[in-house]
Amino acid sequence: MHSTSLTAKTRAALDALAPLQRILEETEWLRHSNDLSVCDFTLGNPHEAPIPAFVDALRRHVEPGNLWWYTYKMNEPESRAVVCKSLRRWRGVNFEEKDIFLTNGSTAALNVVLNVIIEQGDEVIFISPPWFQYEGMIMLAGGAPVRVKADMTTLDLDLNAIGGALTQRTRAIIVNSPHNPTGKIYPPETLKALAAMLTEASGRGGRPVYLISDEAYSRIIFDGRAYHSPTAFYPRSFLVYTYGKVLLTPGQRIGFIALPPEMPDREDMRRALYGFQMLAGWAFPNALLQHALADLDRISIDISRLQQRRDRLVSALQAMGYETNMPEGTFYVIVRSPIADDFVFVKMLAGYNIFCIPGSVMDIPGYFRLSLTADDGMVERALPGFAAALQEALRGRAR
Repeated sequence: MHSTSLTAKTRAALDALAPLQRILEETEWLRHSNDLSVCDFTLGNPHEAPIPAFVDALRRHVEPGNLWWYTYKMNEPESRAVVCKSLRRWRGVNFEEKDIFLTNGSTAALNVVLNVIIEQGDEVIFISPPWFQYEGMIMLAGGAPVRVKADMTTLDLDLNAIGGALTQRTRAIIVNSPHNPTGKIYPPETLKALAAMLTEASGRGGRPVYLISDEAYSRIIFDGRAYHSPTAFYPRSFLVYTYGKVLLTPGQRIGFIALPPEMPDREDMRRALYGFQMLAGWAFPNALLQHALADLDRISIDISRLQQRRDRLVSALQAMGYETNMPEGTFYVIVRSPIADDFVFVKMLAGYNIFCIPGSVMDIPGYFRLSLTADDGMVERALPGFAAALQEALRGRAR
């Protein structure tokens, strides 16, 4: 029985999050999460020391430069200028500094945007398999989540399914490229077609349909591929970004919201975003990270090394007989479970000290997800366990 002390909206959001919470709170992984002997492919957490340039940047800026060094920080002009320069460099777009809103990570950025644009009961489309928190965040903002499956053959957006999901109540769509968990980078022709669809839907419904572009992994790109931001094709867009991925420092949270120069009604939107940053638990980054941002924006983990780890893991799993994708970006690889019940197989892997996320938690039953942020030693130690678990599963399936 549900507690009557919680609102229906809160209960629904918590129910959406419950599968992930059970993984994090009630499994063997929790009991072994600090055990250096296990092979932890569960979350996008670092398993090596942070890159020295990150630590050096914080050290350079921790000593106060003036009396106001650690006062309240908001959308600081210096931080906005850094982001604008960065976006010109890696997006080729001249964003205005007034259109940059510094946040404590992309989760806070998403929360601010959703609460600014959603009326009670508005529908928000999100792509499945999704990031764990989209559904609950939409609910908490008063929206109605609408789940649309990706094309699991191509891993691309299913434009026909999206078109069928657009209604008079649709207020926004969340697009995450490169996509967690599939690693797919959506191509420009897909994004152009999506933009045309959203433009038509906005005109038909008499109110704008917004695109929220979650670009957390947009600098985690493999094989020299080009990246195209969905915001480049549709003016009513919000670019949401976090530095936590490219720096592999999810515990030090800084990100931003960026409004494209073509966004209509920008002045109203600026006021609303700034105001809700204040109301949403002070959704600004801490002082130290803003002081260090010019340095942090120039550094990155070694993407080539991450790509080599991807190649080693995927090729080894495929040689064993697993069916898996080759991600184009992100930290993640999805692998088909050799048995239908992915929870059972993930528990089997745990018996070999290998921990990962069952696909059912992300609406892809029959799969499991591996994080490439496991270190190289974990990958090598895990390979015999993956092979043994596969054989154990196949023997059980044959009985």
